[in-house]
Amino acid sequence: MSTFTESVQTALALTLSADPVLLSIVGRSLAVSATACALASGFGLLLGAWLGVARFRGRGAVLLVLNTALAVPSVVVGLVVYLLLSRSGPLGHLGWLFSFKAMVLAQAVLVLPLVTALTRQVVEAAERDHGEQLQSLGAGGLLRSLLLAWDERLALLMVLVTAFGRAISEVGAVMIVGGNIDGFTRVMTTAIALETSKGDLPLALALGLVLLSVVLLLHALVGLLRRWAARAGDRGLAPEALA
Repeated sequence: MSTFTESVQTALALTLSADPVLLSIVGRSLAVSATACALASGFGLLLGAWLGVARFRGRGAVLLVLNTALAVPSVVVGLVVYLLLSRSGPLGHLGWLFSFKAMVLAQAVLVLPLVTALTRQVVEAAERDHGEQLQSLGAGGLLRSLLLAWDERLALLMVLVTAFGRAISEVGAVMIVGGNIDGFTRVMTTAIALETSKGDLPLALALGLVLLSVVLLLHALVGLLRRWAARAGDRGLAPEALA
């Protein structure tokens, strides 16, 4: 217990003193995950919203593939991206392997199915409730998907937070394609794994505390937004006032 207590105290001291090594790792981790989520969300939201409204032959097979992609282990995603970016791979000429860009690509591929699948569920549920009314007003499939996605923007914001939490807590894929290089590709999760194996528990605990704090803060912000929106709706504010 004394070793654990000392490790926790040292971890808190590192966190509160803004240790340069700690800040460097945290900043890089946030940058990688934020960039990956921005790229994946831009495409995933549009594709998911369209799948929630569109009806075409083979849609069931597409959804089956999409849902299967949700269960793909992160190490498999990392392996695929590694093979693509290796010298003998089709993207080897880019020279991205073991770089910031490689980690962004791996995390974007990892969270893209999550954003697409959750968005599709949200928009499809809204389509069942309001799609017929919008269709009667002349809204086509693409326009309906965009309108319904905007109407469910708070739910989709929760989807984005979930995707960010998935990305920032990922370790397998970024370890494979990034290499965990000190000062270049070392992020919070890979640093925690490395420092724990080395026995440097204070730094590992400090990074773990920061990681939990980031995810907790994001979910708290979303909760506050949803509560504010609910109160605004109770007061009878127009939908435009919630934009």
